[in-house]
Amino acid sequence: MKTDITSVLVEEHKLILRMIGLLEKNAPETAAGSYLNWQFYLDGVDFIRNYADRFHHAKEEDVLFTALVDNGMPKEHSPVAAMLMEHDQGRSFVLAMESAVHEVQAGQSDNYQAIADNAVGYAALLRDHINKEDNVLYPLSERVLPESMRPGILAGYQSAEAQVPPGFREHYRLVVEQYEQEQIQPGGV
Repeated sequence: MKTDITSVLVEEHKLILRMIGLLEKNAPETAAGSYLNWQFYLDGVDFIRNYADRFHHAKEEDVLFTALVDNGMPKEHSPVAAMLMEHDQGRSFVLAMESAVHEVQAGQSDNYQAIADNAVGYAALLRDHINKEDNVLYPLSERVLPESMRPGILAGYQSAEAQVPPGFREHYRLVVEQYEQEQIQPGGV
């Protein structure tokens, strides 16, 4: 039996999907002018940049995708290339969302639609992206990567884990839970 190398990534996707759900819920209300909690979007940007990108995507890009290429998958015109391109597209949505929030906060704009469009664009991209990883790329990885490479992959994940401060995962789980609670409060924001 082969050592599992993707379940930790699937687990991380669950928290990312919860944040995506919050973006999908709040963005239309922002576009309509009824949800103007700019801190939510800034916390969302922080979550995406640190938890989803620097922490989770680093494991994929620096460890799993590298192992797939080292095992013979082409770097270009391949599932790895497609996933890397989507990571970059996600970063563009996040930067544009953050810029729009800062403009609104500074009174330079009341373009709530730009915030909403980029939040929804990111959410749609990432929801589809995670589906492809969980249902295509990760199962493929489990099939094609030999047992001899798996300890190195797990060590790479552990190295990425060691780069984050104590309480990192807990902090981002609590951020998501805070905004989920906001959604269910009677007469919530």
